[in-house]
Amino acid sequence: MASRSLGGLGASRGGGGGGKKSLSARNAAVERRNLITVCRFSVKTLIDRSCFETIDDSSPEFNNFAAILEQILSHRLKGQVSWFGYGSPRSFWDYIRVACRKVSQNCICSIENMEHVSSSRAKGRAWIRVALMEKHLSEYISTALRDFKTTRRFYEDGAIVLGEEANMLAGMLLGLNAIDFSFCLKGERLDGNLPAVIDYIPYLRFTQSSDSISSDEEELRTLGSSDSESSTPEKVGPPVIMDENSWFNKCKRVKQKYQLTLEQKGYLEELLQLRENQLSESVAQNKILLQRIEDSDLAHKLEKEQLEYIIVELQDQLKSYQSLDQLSAEVSLSQNSLDPGQSQEGDGKQDTLNLVSEGKEDTPSLLGLCGSLTSVASYKSLTSLKSNDYLASPTTEMTSPGLTPS
Repeated sequence: MASRSLGGLGASRGGGGGGKKSLSARNAAVERRNLITVCRFSVKTLIDRSCFETIDDSSPEFNNFAAILEQILSHRLKGQVSWFGYGSPRSFWDYIRVACRKVSQNCICSIENMEHVSSSRAKGRAWIRVALMEKHLSEYISTALRDFKTTRRFYEDGAIVLGEEANMLAGMLLGLNAIDFSFCLKGERLDGNLPAVIDYIPYLRFTQSSDSISSDEEELRTLGSSDSESSTPEKVGPPVIMDENSWFNKCKRVKQKYQLTLEQKGYLEELLQLRENQLSESVAQNKILLQRIEDSDLAHKLEKEQLEYIIVELQDQLKSYQSLDQLSAEVSLSQNSLDPGQSQEGDGKQDTLNLVSEGKEDTPSLLGLCGSLTSVASYKSLTSLKSNDYLASPTTEMTSPGLTPS
């Protein structure tokens, strides 16, 4: 029996350890989800408030947003360990200063050099305000989250910046780039000694179920009639007045929403008209560009055809020039093979051929004819024929010594 009781005690202890772990994990998940949800609500309230007034340090919506963002960036932040092994608290500015160095034209150095901002927490709050005025807060957060190695070095497991909620944080902060902020970087708002406190009341909303037994009106009447049992109808006046006030406030809020909706409707109509005008202008410009492209294509085709025709003519002329060069080479070769007396006659023929080549058209048929007449074999036959004629001429017979009278 004793062993059984001891075994049961050990099992209960083991189950208690597992229950504590699951409870701590559940608490961490709820804490992360609450901070991200409240941050989304605060961003929406900031955007709505910016439609009516300028956001500055006096705006309660901004103060609440700054406190929420500070707690998100400080969630499960590791302490700084000294040489003696003691851990000292650390601010989220130490992480931002290292992780956001890669942002182009960052404000890290300017915040570090501020004289009236000394503590690390105050510098972090000044950075939030400067990043909002520069409209680069989302870019800073995205750059810091991409540096996973530095983020792991500064935060413990379970932190918001190490979980899936980090991507949601960078996305929801992108809407703040449309707001014009105006802050003063001096004063009590940057005091690093006071912790940031979140006001959850503006984000809490209770909706009574239709299945509920009691109603708000009955509870108010009960509270109003709890002083005495003999209550009269005149004593029920305050709850009715409060109910009228609540209806008046509801009507006022509905009227404000209606006015805001009308303004948004007018803005969207103007924007739609502007976009339609831009679209019509773009369509007209597109037609003009298409017509220009068609004209340029047609001109390019005509130019291409002309160039092809010119290329064909140049090729024909080049062939004719090559045939003339070949003809002149053959004539010079035949002149070298003839006698000096016959070379003069050949020069005359060459001149004649040159005159013929200059006066004739550059046609392949004529070039072939000239080439056949000026070949070496034809020149040899002509010279032999002329020499025979010269020997058989009558003048030669009369002057020959063999025919003279004795």
